[in-house]
Amino acid sequence: MVSMKKGSSFSGRSERSGSSGSHLKSASLPSSIQKGHLGRMSGKGTAQKKQVQRYASNEKDYIFWCMDCNVPLLENGCNTCGKEGKRIDLSQPADVRFCSPYERSVLHELLMAAFECDPLGDRIILLNKIPGDDKTDEILVDGLFFGIFRFDIQKMDYVFEPSVQGANILLENTTCKTVVLKKNSKHLNGKKVKYDLVESVSPDVRENDVVLVRSGNLTGFGISYCDAKDASSTDGPVLRVRKIDSQHVPLSSKVPVMDEVIAANVSYIRAIGKNAINTIKGIANQKEYKKLPVNVSFSGGKDSLVVLDLTLSALKNREVRAFFLNTGIEFPETTDFVSKYCSDNGVELIEKRAVSDFWDNVDTFGPPAKDFRWCCKICKLAPANTAIEECLEKAPTCITVDGKRRYESFSRANISTSEKNPFVPGQLNIFPIKDWKAIEVWLYIYWRKLEYNPLYDLGFERVGCYLCPAALSAEYKRLQVLHPELHDRWESFLVQWAKKNGLSEQFIEHGLWRWKELPPKMLKLCEEIGIPTSATASGSPFNVNITSGISPCKAGGYSIEASIHGLSMKRTMGVMNIIGSMVFSEELGLLMIKAEPSTVKIFSSGSLVVNSESKDAADKLFREVSRQLLKAHRCTGCGICIKACPVNAIELKDGCINVNDRCIRCGKCNDACVVLRYEGKLS
Repeated sequence: MVSMKKGSSFSGRSERSGSSGSHLKSASLPSSIQKGHLGRMSGKGTAQKKQVQRYASNEKDYIFWCMDCNVPLLENGCNTCGKEGKRIDLSQPADVRFCSPYERSVLHELLMAAFECDPLGDRIILLNKIPGDDKTDEILVDGLFFGIFRFDIQKMDYVFEPSVQGANILLENTTCKTVVLKKNSKHLNGKKVKYDLVESVSPDVRENDVVLVRSGNLTGFGISYCDAKDASSTDGPVLRVRKIDSQHVPLSSKVPVMDEVIAANVSYIRAIGKNAINTIKGIANQKEYKKLPVNVSFSGGKDSLVVLDLTLSALKNREVRAFFLNTGIEFPETTDFVSKYCSDNGVELIEKRAVSDFWDNVDTFGPPAKDFRWCCKICKLAPANTAIEECLEKAPTCITVDGKRRYESFSRANISTSEKNPFVPGQLNIFPIKDWKAIEVWLYIYWRKLEYNPLYDLGFERVGCYLCPAALSAEYKRLQVLHPELHDRWESFLVQWAKKNGLSEQFIEHGLWRWKELPPKMLKLCEEIGIPTSATASGSPFNVNITSGISPCKAGGYSIEASIHGLSMKRTMGVMNIIGSMVFSEELGLLMIKAEPSTVKIFSSGSLVVNSESKDAADKLFREVSRQLLKAHRCTGCGICIKACPVNAIELKDGCINVNDRCIRCGKCNDACVVLRYEGKLS
């Protein structure tokens, strides 16, 4: 029996947990469960009514802009001219970054194709990530919002839409895609306009084009309802004005370079760097850790690069090693960069790779998904455990410095400066740049003149596995250009998988394989394009199969292993507070429930491991976990359990039970549950 006690990424990708025991009543299960079968669910996917929040909310949702030096500022004061900057409020999550060379080239092509001009030229451009179906960014230039730059999943290509300020700038440089109106009124906003109010239409306007609109001293943009040649003969509206006003905001005459941006922010960059260094020193130099080696989780990405540099600066006389977990499906650029950077900088590189790789398992599990990250368990968890075990053989604590930032995703919003890994006793994680924005990371890199992964200049906002379901469709399209051999191998598998499961090639083309349960925005996309989703929405029958009986563990106690078919991690997480306190690693797809002294581990791949101090305790806990899984996956939404709860700890959320931290584990909701009452008759 293999012990599943250690189960986390060496990079310490985890969340905080509480600690409390389970006091559930013992309950017998029907014989079908003991034989390894636990009910069946109807299988109809439930569309979520609300969008899931993807990113943490940023309380500092603004930057500044020095209008004299024409550079972005991270604090209200320019180090170059000494003047205060103009405050720029950002849309959440406000994780603003510099426009990459590739993004700049795409934006240039879009502007030239539509308007035959590119007024941005070589200016400093910032991109601020905002919610959207795929890659979607606000464009900031010269302290102005120029427009929206996004990847359209329907067209599978980039599109640009100007803001009012952007339209004003473009109208100073072009007459293309332009409609001039007779009426001069601010009340045009949102209005549909007929041809009798049109003074002129440029001949290049086509139906559904984004067009520039001028009306007297007002400028803005809108959507055309017809081709220019048909405008005069159209009875209905020819244009819908999106937004128009009297703002006139010319671009600055000064075009700075990156060195000037660094100079204007140098005191701020030094300060945050010093604070991060002090954080590392303050923890790593504590008496109990002072003589231990320090490991940096080095993925080859920008955040881990900065953390490695900070750690080397903070602990000049300590042994600092870089750990690289090679999943086997990394970009060649990443593996080359990690190796070369460590070699060039005299850093010991410890590279770990799973014995069983992605391609050995993909036929069994199918493509990984945002909500089904089985690949992380196999490609990251196994080599991570090996690395941690080797570290703990030599020292009582494994210290890992990690570049995780809380603005990257909602699941990382509550990370602390340092955390003991709840999945692996003995591992201490330090997160010195947890509060940094992407622009701060990049300014530090430019200031320190650090060599970075070339993928960032080639169209990738994040660096990870080349077929990661968390990657954007825009990035997956770049894979096709940069590494056609890698793209074609994966695309070939996806097409065959879709065919076997009754799905169309369009389903693959638009990246819908990246979800096991399609979210509302993707279901809407499928409806608009006409892509059938019945095969993917139908799901698989829910059941729990015991794969091994109660066995002694190497680490002590006893364990039971099982496989869960038709698992929904969202539904599972909704009820497991009833068992004990939960810790979830989104990246690994691993949910751990602590019911002291027992633990339960549920992987998004469908693996279930229960560990307890005795055979009876392991058996009892497995039975109760199985019952909660059944309750969650067969929930009828009747709401009886809500009324039965004496502390109001239960609610129905998007058709799923959600038990919050107020749960006292009294078991009254189980007594009231219709599903559990008739569990012996479910098939």
